[in-house]
Amino acid sequence: MFARPPRRFAMALAAAASALVLSAPTAQAAQPTCTDERYPVTIAGLAQTMAATLCVPAGGASAVQVLVPGGFYNRGYWDIPVDPARHSFRRAMNDAGYATLAVDRLGTGDSSVPSSALLTAITQAAAVHQVVGELRERFGTVFLGGHSLGSAISIIEAATYRDVDGVLVTGMGHHLNTLGLAPIAATFVPAVLDPAFADRTLDLGYLTTMPGTRWRSLHAPGPYDAAIDALDEATKDVVAPTELVDAALLGTVTPFTARVDVPVLTVMAGSDPTFCGLLATDCSSSAALLRAEAPFYGPAAQLRAYVLPGYGHALNYAPNAPDLHDVVVRWADRMIPR
Repeated sequence: MFARPPRRFAMALAAAASALVLSAPTAQAAQPTCTDERYPVTIAGLAQTMAATLCVPAGGASAVQVLVPGGFYNRGYWDIPVDPARHSFRRAMNDAGYATLAVDRLGTGDSSVPSSALLTAITQAAAVHQVVGELRERFGTVFLGGHSLGSAISIIEAATYRDVDGVLVTGMGHHLNTLGLAPIAATFVPAVLDPAFADRTLDLGYLTTMPGTRWRSLHAPGPYDAAIDALDEATKDVVAPTELVDAALLGTVTPFTARVDVPVLTVMAGSDPTFCGLLATDCSSSAALLRAEAPFYGPAAQLRAYVLPGYGHALNYAPNAPDLHDVVVRWADRMIPR
């Protein structure tokens, strides 16, 4: 039985209903079992809850991917309902025999909402670590998959606790594109000023994106898709600025990644405005990305790299997202024992 969708999901479907293209399920294919999960975690001595969706293939699985979304996203990023055969990372991994646990970062989705001042990439990594500990009782292999801020959190978790079997890094590099970031940062506003969050108890420290700005910031120069634009605007979430600060310092600017001692696959969209550019990360090809990122990782990471061409930062929404999913499955099958 499938789990209840994340908050505001029904609103998102209504907003995009006229343009959604939903794939019919294959009659012969056994569907995975998806359930809502709630994990008790502690940060700064305070009890919190991290919400997640666990999906296990019909035949069971020995390996689980813990999927951590980026800033302004929640777990819905990993299971996009617009043309899910193309855009649902969760579905692709389940089809390949991997279980998935897509989490809401603390402060987002259905997870606890602590004071924004308590949220950093380090404390988020500590929360993920506690979830990993629980999953170890159920799965023999646990590895992390992150997007953007979620990638920094995954790197910090793996480098600090050394309790996972691999790390997928998407939408994060070690050379920021300051020229590309500036207009994106200008769209950040306090979430309490946005009517979309009227039902959430948020302090002034939580930020979201101004209405109508996400396509240019997160998807361009990808081909415009009205259904994706409507869904992404309706399901947007929040971030604490303190998360972004240490995520940038430990995940991107410093060589903290050298402490990761398990296989790593790093993936960028070829036109990501936050990291790619002439004076930033070279995303012109997979080989170029590998050359740019390899100095920041140690030999134990056995670093692999892939560039998905033609899209912006939120690469699971790309028309060619299945190419990314195939690369991830092949990397995991080859590099992570299960």
